[in-house]
Amino acid sequence: MNDTIITPINYNLVKEKISESNLKNVGKASIREIRTLINNIEKESGSKFIRMEMGIPGLPALKYGIDAEKKALDSGIASLYPNIEGLPELKNEISRFIKLFLNIDVPSNCCIPVTGSTNGSFICFLVTARRNKVQDTTLFLDPGFPVHKLQQQVLGLKQLSLDVYEYRGEKLRDKLESILSPGNISTILYSNPNNPSWICFTEKELRIIGELSTKYDVIVLEDLAYFNMDFRKDYSKPGQPPYQPTVANFTDNYILLISSSKIFSYAGQRIGAIAISEKLFNRNFNDLLRFYTSENFGHSVIYGAAYAVSAGTTHSTQFALLAMLKSVNDGDYNFIDAVKVYGERAKIMKKIFTSNGFKIVYDKDDGEPIADGFYFTVSYPGYTGEELIEELLYYGISAISLSNTGSLRREGIRACVSLISNDQLPELEKRLKMFDKNHKTV
Repeated sequence: MNDTIITPINYNLVKEKISESNLKNVGKASIREIRTLINNIEKESGSKFIRMEMGIPGLPALKYGIDAEKKALDSGIASLYPNIEGLPELKNEISRFIKLFLNIDVPSNCCIPVTGSTNGSFICFLVTARRNKVQDTTLFLDPGFPVHKLQQQVLGLKQLSLDVYEYRGEKLRDKLESILSPGNISTILYSNPNNPSWICFTEKELRIIGELSTKYDVIVLEDLAYFNMDFRKDYSKPGQPPYQPTVANFTDNYILLISSSKIFSYAGQRIGAIAISEKLFNRNFNDLLRFYTSENFGHSVIYGAAYAVSAGTTHSTQFALLAMLKSVNDGDYNFIDAVKVYGERAKIMKKIFTSNGFKIVYDKDDGEPIADGFYFTVSYPGYTGEELIEELLYYGISAISLSNTGSLRREGIRACVSLISNDQLPELEKRLKMFDKNHKTV
């Protein structure tokens, strides 16, 4: 691009702010770094960006939670330390939620409130990667959430990455077995639906993951941040099929990561849960005694890792999650109906992008068209994802590159739909038409 081309945001201003940011490569910048750069451009230009870089809920926080948290604070619980294991009533509702929406039995003592799902994964890594001296490496089924890899780096743990794009369906078995067979993998982590690609593992693929995790005694962390948000099927009715597919149907070596950030739009209060299979919770691993006072897995998670990290989950937010889960479990609130707007918006936005020279990168789920949801991925001919991120800044559009997520698809970027309002869609179309025109000319 050169400064003779007209762009929605002043070319020289954008170029200046990029230079001032001291980012060596804008396309490799973290989400927070991109956000800061865009804030600076918006402030100087007076032009509003179409922001697709952050996975922030675009809906109001659920009132059931707000009201319950206010009531709890008014009762005086802010001065009291929370029970390290979590509120008993909340643990019961987490267990009930899992049974009603996944049809999986996890006893309440194996359900532990955490300070957001990201806190939950950090706690789990502290135990899963230390239960066996030989099994010291985490395998990420990518693309995935970049913070999980950052957690591994902070903890000094080993990690491997497998971009599953070329290994869907039965192909996954041989590839996964080749990675697990050396015996050094402690943990497998993936999100389902997936951040950033929105792929969803099928029953067949989850069976493969489950069977191999049992064979090689690997623990699967299933990140359900977008719980039941594959809108191709109706998973909204508690206690009624269909149920979202889960690896918990095929192995006892699982931990479910549950978040309130997207399904309840309660991201700011940092509340979630981990649910550990009963068999895994009660297992003993002698190598845990290197770090914890007990060789018992569940005890080490709660009284070792969770206690060390946060000394309990924020008291008032536990009451919020309790109220939100109970409203859903009792059938008083349908959270799927509330978040379907993301899928509807994604469908429109994908059409706008593909009508202006872009292509969907992750477009199939083992041969089936991918769902419309919270994220989607796009590319533009002739540009890597990292180059595309910088080019789009001149057009007032922000996203992140897939290279930041463990994807091998270097041409792609991740777009999040949550913060785009309906009245911004015509402006998005206008800017992408200009982008396509200018880059076809170039």
